[in-house]
Amino acid sequence: MATPVTETIALDEPIKRGEQVIESLTVRKPLAGALRGVSLVALCNMDVVALQTVLPRITTPTLTAADVANMDPADLLEVGTAVAGFFARKAERPPVPDSATASKTPSPTSL
Repeated sequence: MATPVTETIALDEPIKRGEQVIESLTVRKPLAGALRGVSLVALCNMDVVALQTVLPRITTPTLTAADVANMDPADLLEVGTAVAGFFARKAERPPVPDSATASKTPSPTSL
């Protein structure tokens, strides 16, 4: 099973930045450098200030701290859950099928 390095999240409330409308975000697993100046405990607790610091470093499209501050709370919770999930050990994470494994797995409708 592959370990997820990114997670794409569809936003309930798109982020509007001038003419640009962001409807989904790709969050990548942060490396140590992206975590500088932030407590890991604060991130795992989904502290808003910690998320405002780290999300601009690990999202595509890149969010600003102001974008994070203006996010819908449900979207912030979803993104924060994704970030916190990156800190779980491999044994604690749900398995993510490889593309080779996924093609061999029968779909529920074909059973």
